[in-house]
Amino acid sequence: MNILYIEPYYSGSHKRWIDCYRKYSDHHIDILSLPGNKWKWRMHGGAITLADQFIESNKTYDLILCSDFLNLPVFKSLVKHKTKNTSFVMYFHENQLSYPWSPDDDDLKLNRDLHYHYINYTSSLVADFNLFNSEYHKQSYITALKRYLKKMPDHNNFESIDVINAKSDVLYIGCELNRFDKYKCTKKSSNKPLILWNHRWEYDKNPDYFFNVLFKLKNDNIDFELAVLGQSFKTYPDIFDKAKDILSDNLIHFGYCDDFDDYAKWLWRSDVLPVTSNQDFFGISVVEAAYCNTTPILPNRLTYPELFDIKNNSNLFYNDEKEFYIKLKNLLTSKEKYHYNLNFNCFDWLSMSKIYDKRFAEFY
Repeated sequence: MNILYIEPYYSGSHKRWIDCYRKYSDHHIDILSLPGNKWKWRMHGGAITLADQFIESNKTYDLILCSDFLNLPVFKSLVKHKTKNTSFVMYFHENQLSYPWSPDDDDLKLNRDLHYHYINYTSSLVADFNLFNSEYHKQSYITALKRYLKKMPDHNNFESIDVINAKSDVLYIGCELNRFDKYKCTKKSSNKPLILWNHRWEYDKNPDYFFNVLFKLKNDNIDFELAVLGQSFKTYPDIFDKAKDILSDNLIHFGYCDDFDDYAKWLWRSDVLPVTSNQDFFGISVVEAAYCNTTPILPNRLTYPELFDIKNNSNLFYNDEKEFYIKLKNLLTSKEKYHYNLNFNCFDWLSMSKIYDKRFAEFY
């Protein structure tokens, strides 16, 4: 089966996802992409550029798979003479309707953010099928659509929500977990428990909440070490610099790991991953850490109850800041880890690629 993947924002988790699927898939997959920067312009103008490139390639495919950054109505209208018998499937890594915008974003301040919502809405409407990376993501998108369309002055087209929902399903993200295995024997260099942060340095991961709890632990004379990993950008929340100063005696690593070997070793060395995110439609970094036996402490929201089976692992979850602090403190002061029953191998690409191949073959 010949598949074309269209990605206007070929970077980060989007890039890693399709690169890994192509690596493990039995299908032939081509990638048509633009560099991963200027995301707003990619959503607006990327479809025209990519349509031109597609027409110039003069290739035909059994299936066209695209990410949520593509303005699919624009793309389809420009290539319809080349794709009459081709199905379009949109994969939602995230969506602009239920993704929390940064309070510092100029578009939000000027009330100009709604058009990105509309691109996602119309794209999911014209796609032959929509796939979301978790059930939580799918449901939050459908719920956000209802709120969004209520804002329209008339002709709200609420019936279109049922159309979208009827052709939408869940296909979990694959993770290349097997590559962590060879680093499993990494030995701890200290008897102090090691706290891990391995997320992006951005507001939606709620670093203020994370570090303020660590400040309180330090003030209460709780011993711990801290490794702050994750990708940072030109601008990032001020709390990271504040934490670097206040927690200087606790920090044993501060900054992004360019080398995967180092990243994997830190995950195996770590003891606990306190998660405070306000947004996660899947949570690759959390799954990776938990796979490496780092105990996650999770908020009872977002996708975590779904992926981490809250019914059988309720001890991993907290409902408020007080409970979060107590659970984290108990983990740091006890020699025993929380026991949890999870099999993350189901997310490994060795298994997921077969599920993907079968699913995409159904659209052909």
